[in-house]
Amino acid sequence: PMDEAMAEVDLDISGRSYLRYEAALIKKKKLKAFDVDLVEDFLQALVMKSGMTLHVSVPYGRNTHHMVEGIFKALGRAIKEAVERDPRVSGVPSTKGKL
Repeated sequence: PMDEAMAEVDLDISGRSYLRYEAALIKKKKLKAFDVDLVEDFLQALVMKSGMTLHVSVPYGRNTHHMVEGIFKALGRAIKEAVERDPRVSGVPSTKGKL
């Protein structure tokens, strides 16, 4: 969460590029000089170049700044969790047994 706004991000670094972006609540098109539509464009470029599957959802919020900031906060945390080594896991860290 970012104050009153909730942003959820789930991802899989799988080699398959896909973006699901559900942020219809974001009504304002500008935050000062920043074009808010560029958030989706950035995420689309990220998934295409990284080969990740990315689902982004903003189920509620009032402040556009908080909703956008929440997306990037959740994205950073999700990427960190996806790439961080887990000392409890030996071998290949994949449910399919290969990366």
